[in-house]
Amino acid sequence: MINTNNGKRIVYLTYDGLTDSLGQSQIIPYLKELSKLNNKITIISAEKNEAFLRKREEIQSYLEQNNITWIPIKYTKKPPVLSTINDIYKFAKELKKIYINEGFDIVHCRSYITSIVGLKFKKRYGVKFIFDMRGFWADERIDGNIWSLSNPLYRLVYKYFKRREREFLTNADHVVSLTNNAIETINSSFDIKVLDTDYSVIPCCADLDHFQKTDKNETDRATWRKKLGIKQDAFVLTYLGSLGTWYLTEEMVKFFKILVTKFCPDSVFLVVTHDNIEIIHKSAIIHQISLDLIKTLHADRSQLPEILSVSDAAVSFIKPSFSKKASSPTKLAELFGLGIPVFSNIGVGDIEEYYRTIKSLIVKDFEYETLYDVWDNYFSSGKVDEKVLVDIAHKYFSLNLGVERYNNIYRSL
Repeated sequence: MINTNNGKRIVYLTYDGLTDSLGQSQIIPYLKELSKLNNKITIISAEKNEAFLRKREEIQSYLEQNNITWIPIKYTKKPPVLSTINDIYKFAKELKKIYINEGFDIVHCRSYITSIVGLKFKKRYGVKFIFDMRGFWADERIDGNIWSLSNPLYRLVYKYFKRREREFLTNADHVVSLTNNAIETINSSFDIKVLDTDYSVIPCCADLDHFQKTDKNETDRATWRKKLGIKQDAFVLTYLGSLGTWYLTEEMVKFFKILVTKFCPDSVFLVVTHDNIEIIHKSAIIHQISLDLIKTLHADRSQLPEILSVSDAAVSFIKPSFSKKASSPTKLAELFGLGIPVFSNIGVGDIEEYYRTIKSLIVKDFEYETLYDVWDNYFSSGKVDEKVLVDIAHKYFSLNLGVERYNNIYRSL
């Protein structure tokens, strides 16, 4: 049972906007439920202009209905580094206003940028500071080719954030990690010991009442296949999420090519993303795949369960790098909740723990023979039981579980 007594005053800082799809799937659902548990929540978020103009009224109304105060600031992208410093100043300015006018108990900081502000307020005013790290942020920028260490400016910025990372970990009143793998890496490689009582592991969760396998899925499946021009008996492999950086588009297209040329000639690759789809088309051309076999679309979170119902399986290949030890792919929670099998590669977060009972969906490398064998095994050994996938979703990725863990952290501080 979740404790609803002794609610806390929380200010939640996020550099990801609430009007972005990530904010709607990975921030608002948690804070909505935490607000119901007698916590007074204020959110300060950095909003990108296009999404903010499109979604502001809808998000504002929803948050007000759930007794959450929202203070959006404008996200600035250019010039590099200076724009981020400017945004940090804006976060600090708004946070100080709240502290002076209302006060608060806890500053809950999502990732590294906002933690600069959170740690400053802990040291200056004595408020409790939660470092919700979300991953090894600085290393992600190197592994994703966003920053180059050959550039003196980015090398300096990288060293700065690695130094600050250590400060966040050693000064936080509580650390939240997406994976056990990240905590093990910190304790073994960072010359830091994060005590059991000082951290919680909360992977990217999903509202499994929303992402739920129901009888309606069959109707949605037929309806959306017709809308998308997909044959009712075609095998649909789906990719859901961002493109580029750590997401291995080339390898996923290669995986699809083996499917369509060796196993299911009528297969379709459905890509559901808000990113530029040109990267998918370029990979398809390189692998000599007809663009007629690639279907792409944008979708709001509210539409995802019915759209994803067209899927027979999904794929999630992520660059297996140091920084990805700390990653938890959101798509796993959503797709498993719908009973859709997801092919994933090793070397990412706690994937191997989640997949202990469904090892046939694990990809050990991206060599042709390996990818072929994965498909061959999949079709020869029979489909993965949907109930097994749904059970995994509820065991690891339930929003209710994530909310309970966050609420326990708030109560402990």
